[in-house]
Amino acid sequence: MNRYFFYLVFVNMVANVVASVPKILISQRTEGAINSMIISFFLGLVFCYLCTRFFNLFPGKGLPDLTKRYLPRWLSFTIIFVTSCTWYIAGLITLVTFSFLLKRFLTPDMPLPWISATFLAFLSYGILMKSKSVLFTIETVLLCCLPFIFVITLKAYTAPELKLDFIKESLMYINHYPSFSAIAASIYLLLGGFNLVIFNRLFKRDQRINWKNMLFIAFIGGATFVTTYFIPIGMLGFNAVEHVVYPWITTSDTLRLELFIVERVLYIFLLLYLAISFLSVLIHWHVTLELLKSIIWFKKMTMHKHNLTPFLFIGLFWLGGLQSVTYLTEYQLLKFSSYFLNYLLCSFFFMFGLFWMIKRRAKV
Repeated sequence: MNRYFFYLVFVNMVANVVASVPKILISQRTEGAINSMIISFFLGLVFCYLCTRFFNLFPGKGLPDLTKRYLPRWLSFTIIFVTSCTWYIAGLITLVTFSFLLKRFLTPDMPLPWISATFLAFLSYGILMKSKSVLFTIETVLLCCLPFIFVITLKAYTAPELKLDFIKESLMYINHYPSFSAIAASIYLLLGGFNLVIFNRLFKRDQRINWKNMLFIAFIGGATFVTTYFIPIGMLGFNAVEHVVYPWITTSDTLRLELFIVERVLYIFLLLYLAISFLSVLIHWHVTLELLKSIIWFKKMTMHKHNLTPFLFIGLFWLGGLQSVTYLTEYQLLKFSSYFLNYLLCSFFFMFGLFWMIKRRAKV
């Protein structure tokens, strides 16, 4: 399988370690969070495999290309529009979350709209790039960040502040029934492969996903699940972790790198995840832009032989981002994120029905 596919999967995993996913899981720690993660781990691998196998059948074709060819025009428009809105909201949640993080930990005197506007200024350029250039950007940033992420993760596992008693206490609740919200939150970590709805256009050779690829994804995904949930509990305490707004940020602030340039891990951690969150929003909103361009294109909106339709969409992205960061609170963001993840889990069952319909019509 193409290496860029694994980049898409990995960025989605890492970016959501700091976002709302760990907070939702920790809030459900006495209500079946562990069983929920086990279920979502296997279900997420199945989702990832089925999605990838479907797009492997149509090399070089994205979801807009397939729906236009095999479905009625009105149905194709509706599906692509709803999918684009879903991807936009996924990126918006990440944008607003990291705006709140920067406001709280790095730039407390800077107004939230300014923080988001700075983020959006860089994103606007990245979103307008070609899909191939987006993948090159992802590869460059990831290769720079991965060594530091590995060192910080290793430091967290070997730190004396990590208390196994708290982790053992959390394991005592393994006999509780799973929670739908926890399943929806944790399965989101494994859904990065669905970005093939657009990026499959670049995978023009027939590259089938095999059991080795799935085993690699399972290993990385399992390690991410364990790290996301158990490390904050072991560091902060089983009861105390509930009162922390951003569990992983507070966890990183308990770590020290005595022989490094910056001893306090928090600042390194925030800069790393700022880069990863940028990649996450870039992927989601680039997919959103390409989906919208496939169904809405104003031919007469031109200036100096350049069509301005993409810039219209970028303006709408700015409006949604600035309005959200202005009127949402951190509590409301967590609440709406949970609702969105619940909707997302349900929507993917409809997505697989769509895949089945396209595959059947393609055979005919």
